Amino acid sequence: MSDVHQLVRLHGRDEAKRLIGADRAGLVDVAARMLEDTSTDLAVTYSGFCLTALPHRKIPDGENWLREGPRVSLLVEPGQIPVGGKLKPFGVPYGSRARMILLYLQTRAVQTDSPEVELGRSLHDWLARMDLPVGGKTYADVRDQASRISACRLTFFWQDERGADAFQKDSIVRSGINLSATGIPGQGSLFDERVELSPTFFAELKRHPVPISEPAVRAISGKSMALDVYIWLAYRLHVLNHPTPITWAALHAQFGAGYKHVFQFKPGFRQALDLALAVYPDAQVDVADQGVILHPSRPPIPEREIGRITAR
Repeated sequence: MSDVHQLVRLHGRDEAKRLIGADRAGLVDVAARMLEDTSTDLAVTYSGFCLTALPHRKIPDGENWLREGPRVSLLVEPGQIPVGGKLKPFGVPYGSRARMILLYLQTRAVQTDSPEVELGRSLHDWLARMDLPVGGKTYADVRDQASRISACRLTFFWQDERGADAFQKDSIVRSGINLSATGIPGQGSLFDERVELSPTFFAELKRHPVPISEPAVRAISGKSMALDVYIWLAYRLHVLNHPTPITWAALHAQFGAGYKHVFQFKPGFRQALDLALAVYPDAQVDVADQGVILHPSRPPIPEREIGRITAR
C-alpha cells in the first residue's frame, strides 16, 4: 500500500492532506475514495489498449494517429458515417470521454457475451455512475466521441512468436450510433438502442479481456493519461516475476502523446502515475532517474472476482 493510503488510514483525510502538502492534496481525496469504496464492480478492456492508446487531445481532422508501444503499435484512421442521409467525416477519437465510451462498450459486450451493446439509457446511467453526467458540454462531448469511435478504423501491429510482423485491421463498431437523434436531453434517445461491435474486434476482446476496477476508473474518469497508466499497470504488474525497469524513453513513446521531449513529458507522467497508484493500492512501482521500476504486485481485481466478468 502506498504512502498516501497509509497516511489516510493512520491520520484521516484532512490530516493526511496537511502532511502530504497542498500540491499533492488531491491524491489524498482519490486514495481516500478508493479506501472507502467497497464496490467490486468490474470493467473490461482489450489487452491491446493496455500497451498503446488513443491521443489525449484532439488532432487535426483527417490525420491518422500512430502510437508505437513496446510490443504493440496502434494506427487509428478517421472515417465517415452517414448523417442525415449524407456521409460526414469524423476525426480520430481522443481524450477521457472516448476512453470511457470504449470501456463501456467492451465491458457490456464481455458481460453479456454478445457483440450487441445496449446504449441509450444504459450508457447514460453508466457515464453518470462514472461521475460523467451526460448534460450540457459533456453531452456534446460524448456524442462527438461516440461518432468518432463509430467512424474510425483501427490497426494493431505486433510481432508474433517467430518475430514476424503481424497486424489486425478492423473498425470497432460495425453498426449503429444514431447521429440523427435530436441531441437534446429528454427529447429522444442519446443514441440508437443498441450498437454492434465488429466481429473481429469482439472476438479479440473475448480472447484477451483485461479486468479492471470500476471504482478505480470512476475516481480518475476525467484524466486520460491516468486511465492509460492505470490500465497498463493492471495488465503488467501481476504477471511479473521480477523487478522490471522501464526507461523514460520507452514511457514517452507509449504515453507521451503531445509531448515533444522527454523532459517535458516527465512531470505530466509523474502526476498520472501518482493518480494511477492512488486507485491501485497494491501496485508496487518505484520512480528512478532512468525511468520507473515495476515490481510484481497483486492484481487490482481479486482473482476470485475475475470470473464474474461474464456473469451478468
